Formats: sequence, C-alpha cells, structure tokens
Amino acid sequence: MAGNWLRLNQKKTEVLLVGRDRVWENLVGTLPPPSIDGGALRLVKVAKSLGVFLDASLTLERQISSVVSSGFFHLRNICRLRPVLPHDSLSTLMYAFVSSRLDYCNALYAGLPLKAIRRLQLVQNSAARVVNNVSRFDHITPTLRELHWLPIRWRITFKVLVLVFKALNGFGPAYLRDFLTPYVPARPLRSESGNSLVVPRFRSKLGERSFANQAAIAWNAIPLGLKSSPSLSIFRSHLKTFLFESAFSGV
Repeated sequence: MAGNWLRLNQKKTEVLLVGRDRVWENLVGTLPPPSIDGGALRLVKVAKSLGVFLDASLTLERQISSVVSSGFFHLRNICRLRPVLPHDSLSTLMYAFVSSRLDYCNALYAGLPLKAIRRLQLVQNSAARVVNNVSRFDHITPTLRELHWLPIRWRITFKVLVLVFKALNGFGPAYLRDFLTPYVPARPLRSESGNSLVVPRFRSKLGERSFANQAAIAWNAIPLGLKSSPSLSIFRSHLKTFLFESAFSGV
C-alpha cells in the first residue's frame, strides 16, 4: 500500500483469524494484538466482505441466517401484493427480492452440510408456494418443476460448474484456473478423453469444501459433450437442462 501511495484506515479495518474455535481462542490469548504502523486493529469473529458474512470457522452460519431472514422478510411483503398482481409480475418480484439473494455468491455453499442447505431450500419452497398459490400442505417438488426452478443444491452446482467452464476456457480469473488440474492417466486409457479434472485429497472436511475439490467433483460428473460446449451461453443452457433432469428424475 505504501508503494502505491495508499494508507490503511485503521478504524475501518477488521482482522479475521480463520481456524477452528479452539485454535482461535488459544491464539487470541497468546498472540499480540494485530497492528499496522503502531495502530491496533480490531480482531473479529465475523467479517462482512462484498455483502457476505465470513465467520472464523467458515461455517457460513451467519451468512445463511442473514439470507434466510432477508428472504422471508421480502416474502411476507410480496405475499401481501399477491391478490393484486398478475403471475408474471409476481415471478419478477420474487426473483428480484428473493431468488437473487439465494443465488448471490452461492458457490460458497458448496460442500456445506445438508441441514444448512435445507434452511435455504425452505425459503425457495415458500417462494414457489406464493408464486403458484400452493398450500403449505401440498408437496413442493411438482411446483418447483412447473416453475422450472432448480432446487438450491443444484443451483449451487450450476454456479460452480459455470465458474469451472469460464476458468478452463479463459473467461474467468487466472487464480481459479490455477486450482484446476487436468487429469492425465499414467498410461493410455479410455478415460483420457473424458476431459476430467484431478480431485485433490484433503484431510479435513473444510478442505473438502474448497473450490478445487468441489469443482473437480462436479465437473467430472457431467457428460463429455456438455464439457465441450462451444460457448458459455450454450453451456449454461445445456447445463441447466442436464441438472434439471437430474434433480427431478425421480418425480
């Protein structure tokens, strides 16, 4: 920063120490307070970056709670307008105020426990019931299929795969491309033409949630023809069709 004639505003700066709870507590008691140019910085357990709450354990519990709370708040307001709005306008409002929040930075949710994803799914289910005026006692899967809405965990997979396609084809940032390693077998195999990625090994559940791991697993699970799409728009269109069929194949 000094080399670029910039100065850090210490009052607006927070330090987030990422690690397990016991590690965080032990280090806070032993490490000196973080400081820059003699000015102490505030050590926090939750920091907000680009609208996303990041906690010290990277559980994203605070972020999910924020999205769920905001989603239901807007749902209640939209529900009041349902009697006077046509279906198309209702769908537009729902996307603008609810679905967009569920999709924002949702690639971060890849690999989270199902109980965390279910909280987000409840918001989407409620939104679908409002749009189609469906009772809360009716099964929600047919409604989601009728609206052509991908369930939450499939929307997360969609976002991850779009990032992978962009990175592999030079549309995304280089640092994401560096996390992706093409699979090259030791001897010629039929799998060599599968355009697969190496799935890295991790010793922790947190490591398994990393982009390198989740991206490789998701990419290897889609057909070769889809991976070889000639453009991003075609890839997105065919990918949604593939995931939609996968999500509702048992319905």
